[in-house]
Amino acid sequence: MLALDAIWWWLLARLLARQDWRIALGIFMGAQIIGLIWLISSRLLRADWDRWLPKFAVSAVFIWHFIVLGLLVLIGAVLVPILLVKTTVRWSKQDQPSLHAPAREPNGWSRREFLQTAAAFVPPLLTLGLTGVALGQLNHFRVRRFVLPIRDLPSDLDGITIAHVSDMHVGRFTNGKVLRKLVDTVNELRADLVLVTGDLINDALADLDHGIELVRAMQGRFGLYMIEGNHDLIENGAEFERRVKLSGIPFLLDQSAIVEVRGLPVQLLGLSWTRARENRDAAIAQSVHALLEQRRADLFPILLAHHPHAFDAAAEAKLPLILSGHTHGGQLMLNEKLGCGPAIFRYWSGLYTRGESQLIVSNGVGNWFPLRVNAPAELIHLTLRRAN
Repeated sequence: MLALDAIWWWLLARLLARQDWRIALGIFMGAQIIGLIWLISSRLLRADWDRWLPKFAVSAVFIWHFIVLGLLVLIGAVLVPILLVKTTVRWSKQDQPSLHAPAREPNGWSRREFLQTAAAFVPPLLTLGLTGVALGQLNHFRVRRFVLPIRDLPSDLDGITIAHVSDMHVGRFTNGKVLRKLVDTVNELRADLVLVTGDLINDALADLDHGIELVRAMQGRFGLYMIEGNHDLIENGAEFERRVKLSGIPFLLDQSAIVEVRGLPVQLLGLSWTRARENRDAAIAQSVHALLEQRRADLFPILLAHHPHAFDAAAEAKLPLILSGHTHGGQLMLNEKLGCGPAIFRYWSGLYTRGESQLIVSNGVGNWFPLRVNAPAELIHLTLRRAN
């Protein structure tokens, strides 16, 4: 990324004829490079220096490097062959004297200079514009409601409600009033169960105490249970697990728990994050099968799995309900079916059904990346009904 920063700084600067515009571009690009080095150093040294940067600055660094810089690379890949062809054609012709001087606008710019200046500043302006949009989103989430008919739901559990909280990402982009609002909203729902499906923190263990405090403040009428996600394990997975266990929060690591809801036992099955880097789906399926050895046939089961691809093995086992997160709804989506979600995941947002099994994938309430497009942050409220 630093190499691409330098290349595009040089290319964009060449489009600018005026020295003051080059200085302005240099300030923007220099800030992006310094910001990236700052964030990388903070993570490598676990110094949490990124907390010293304004949220706007951190968001701009993320959006420039993960969105705008990628778009520039794609544009460059298209334009370079075209420019090479044009250059070859120009060299094949004899030089002809120009009969007309370039037309200049009243302000002294030629049309070419104006277009070059505009092209040079579109990427920085796009970055700043998207950063403004992102900052407007970070303190907002929706409550998304589902009513799920389930054929084998015990009659005494008809109408049971669940607050499904996923991907809080307490830390860099998710902090302050949005987290207080989240706790208040969960408690206002007065759900029978509160189920937290991973990524409590963004990456830094420095945020874990605050995350634990928030989870403790959530109230389910019959209980709260939690599993881990991949972001929870970034800095030190073993330490994260140790501290959550010591907190007293019911924490399921490839474990099951039986909770009485309205006087009837419900079995919760909590899947740990699968650390396999290769053949991840197969490893997830193997973990699901191992966890299901704890399943009791006489109890209504709910599987909590951070990665939604656990649905495949769970559906084969005919589990009625699976709750997942991880995808952030695709994060950047053109519409409901086009975007990062379907490009990466088989299941990325909302309800999926296979046979008698139903999967709910939450977009997540927090953010590891500041910008969402057609993938709004959300808290999910479920009502389970006995199907006729």
